[in-house]
Amino acid sequence: MSAAGPSQGANYSPSGGSAAAKPQAWGSNTSDGVFLIHGLGGTQYDLGSMHKRLKNAGLVTHSLTLPGHGLQPEDLVGVTAEDWIDAVVAKYREIRGAHPTLHLMGMCMGALLAATLAEREAHANGRLVLLAPPVFIDGWATPWYRGLRPLLYALPSVRNTMKVEEEEPYGIKNEQLRAIVKAKFERGENFHYRWVPLECLRQVDRLRAIVMRSAAKIRCPTLVVHAREDELTSLRSANFLVEKIGGGRARMVVLEDSYHMVCVDNDREIVAKNVLEFFGAPMPGATSILANEPKMTPAELVTAVNALCDCLANGDFAQVRALAIPDMTWIQPGANRVAGAHAGKAFGSFATRLQDIAGGAVRFTAFGTPVFNRGIALVPSTLVAEREGARLESQGALLCAWHAGKLLEVRWFADDVERENQFFGPPDPAATGPSALEQAFESATAASRTLKATDNDTLLALYALYKQASVGDVSGDRPGALDMVARAKYDAWSKKRGMPPDEAMRGYIALVEELRKREVVAA
Repeated sequence: MSAAGPSQGANYSPSGGSAAAKPQAWGSNTSDGVFLIHGLGGTQYDLGSMHKRLKNAGLVTHSLTLPGHGLQPEDLVGVTAEDWIDAVVAKYREIRGAHPTLHLMGMCMGALLAATLAEREAHANGRLVLLAPPVFIDGWATPWYRGLRPLLYALPSVRNTMKVEEEEPYGIKNEQLRAIVKAKFERGENFHYRWVPLECLRQVDRLRAIVMRSAAKIRCPTLVVHAREDELTSLRSANFLVEKIGGGRARMVVLEDSYHMVCVDNDREIVAKNVLEFFGAPMPGATSILANEPKMTPAELVTAVNALCDCLANGDFAQVRALAIPDMTWIQPGANRVAGAHAGKAFGSFATRLQDIAGGAVRFTAFGTPVFNRGIALVPSTLVAEREGARLESQGALLCAWHAGKLLEVRWFADDVERENQFFGPPDPAATGPSALEQAFESATAASRTLKATDNDTLLALYALYKQASVGDVSGDRPGALDMVARAKYDAWSKKRGMPPDEAMRGYIALVEELRKREVVAA
């Protein structure tokens, strides 16, 4: 029904007073949420980078692994449309009270489930995004005999044993991405089911019928995103939904350079832009982001700044990431070994290099009275560092920008940049970029995607070490019992709580090397 995004590996591999000691997402009670639902045979990676894009915009994302998904295609036998509907309804009821606004978003079959959920729960406290909804299975690549499926459905022995395999173009127009997906399938990676039982299509057909009957009852504002050249489902599906929901509540975006997998194909940036605009979320990188409503009360902004200052006073740069969006940027002035703009993963390299140069003794102290302006705070402070008997006390100010409880950017303004240049030393090309450990971790992550299928315990161990190394301690509520795969992943990750990122990286690298050696011996 849908091919998975090519950028990911297997499902287990690779949102005043003193602040609390452990940072948290300050202002999370005022952050809007988005519930994302994946497609048939897929995972959350069907939606490409949408999770990250939404988090960068200050939204909290939620997802689930649908019943029968995440392990092997045989698990889909016996799963019904009602099972999928019950799972998304249960997840929705679990999270709907956690945010002032909760948006719904689904891809392919996930779009059908999102539409059904919106209708059944009379969803009104948020918006609905339907990506490539297959109301009709009538795209240009569907076989001429597609209308004969009901005849096969009448034969239980056939519908439970017949395999419907994913075939080119895998929903992707971009030839390079399509080649990556093809290679993943040929290597037997379980990032997406290579086939599904025919019975699953019967359940999708039942779900399509439910949407056809109930679409007119959807009352929330709806955005339908559909590719003109979708090989699975034609624009007829999008037109049907907009007409049934009503032009006053629903609108359509038609993509001109993609096939079915709109979140990973050529038009993915257009998809992200339209989704963020529809949700009323700022787009990181846009010049207006700091002028947007910060979605934080003055008290919440004070608390968030205090939490950041606590991290910096302890020299705990790793915990700064827990307060921030994934692509948070730290800007360090001067022409020295730690100067520059360090965004996303590069911030981890910057923090490691900063501590290595100063032997771990780098912190900010002597915080003055902050000045606030909407989502921005300017905090007078002093950068203190020591190395080989030398001591640096550099006065200046920290400017930090926030949105919806998340840290977007930090800029350090030093009064005397030259003093920092002398202390940290001239730029060293060999010291820029990821550290040796981070490079080894990235290599191990890539190598993990070439491993043959292994047991679930090992996959969970890889997943837990990867998340602990790249994100840190697990956060959020434990998934419900109906989402067994997500619950198992959460539990495995939570067992690594407190493990330093460097230790988790080394553990991940060692486990991947061990698995590769086993494969060599077995061969």
